[in-house]
Amino acid sequence: MARLLSRKVPLAELHCHLGGAVTPAIMWGIAHAQGIRLPTKDYWEFRDMITVSSRRSRSFEGYLQLFHWTELIQSSPLAVERAVYEVVGGAYRKNNITTMELRFNPMKRNRGGEQDLDHIIAAALRGMDKATLEYPVKPGLIFCLDRAFPYELNEIIVEKAIAWRDRGVVGVDIAGPESATFRVADYKRLYRRARQFGLGLTVHTGEAGPIDEVARVIDQLEPDRIGHGVKAAYDPRAMAMLRDRGIVLEICPSSNLNTAVVSGWDEFRWIFDTFRRNEVRFTINTDGPEMLKTYIRDELATLGRLGILSLHDQQQAAATSLAASFVRNVSDVPTSLKKPARRTVVEREEA
Repeated sequence: MARLLSRKVPLAELHCHLGGAVTPAIMWGIAHAQGIRLPTKDYWEFRDMITVSSRRSRSFEGYLQLFHWTELIQSSPLAVERAVYEVVGGAYRKNNITTMELRFNPMKRNRGGEQDLDHIIAAALRGMDKATLEYPVKPGLIFCLDRAFPYELNEIIVEKAIAWRDRGVVGVDIAGPESATFRVADYKRLYRRARQFGLGLTVHTGEAGPIDEVARVIDQLEPDRIGHGVKAAYDPRAMAMLRDRGIVLEICPSSNLNTAVVSGWDEFRWIFDTFRRNEVRFTINTDGPEMLKTYIRDELATLGRLGILSLHDQQQAAATSLAASFVRNVSDVPTSLKKPARRTVVEREEA
């Protein structure tokens, strides 16, 4: 039998969307408390409506559609506070996750401007604070920009992240479906500004988009981490850039299988072999544990049982997650496993 990671080993979740992380029962209660008219009065139908199902075809677009109702239900200060509190506390109780990064787009929680954006953000931080009073968890929020948003709206999100950085906002991300109006180069200045204020940088790429986008994102935005990034395994240039710059991948196996970005576990075996061969560091995450009906330890256990990741690989991924977290004070990580200091563009060119 494959050796599995001990449940006593603390974990970090680096890639988890708020819209996919709240249990359906809690979402059901929040919806009714707010008087939201749902398309069904049957709880079991509702659960199927916001989670993956074998009856639903697997596709990237289909997966994104699941967020329609979860984002709507979470669209108020009270709902966001409850949702964040439940996710952070639940992550510790269920998986011994002691470092929790939770990402969401605050503009997709304010009902198109009806709710005040700062109230939404403050509510999310209150939820984090309540959870940390009860559990030994170090949480942080990542704000997601959206490829389908005009630049001006995404710029507001970055400015809000900067304004709230001392209260628990730890990074920014770019997510959402592919868009004809989105250009990576347009966000170079905005990402540089976020970095100047100490925010961590990550980007969804190497998932549903073109293979060469990974290298383009690295070159233009210089992120600390890449969300998903599985397609980078097919691009030698991207592999070299990830290795040389110490960029960490946030791999979400069940999510990539559900969206059909990865065809199956055999392809994942080749992808992870390629990462190891090229000395590219990676972490294991869920993307949305309740929506995908999985947890980090389930992901690690499956990868171990299939012989894709050895126990050492699992331990290394867990240590990398703690070391690469945007949440500060990761003093419990051995010095040898901490992320190397980033070199500036000038330093890299001189090297």
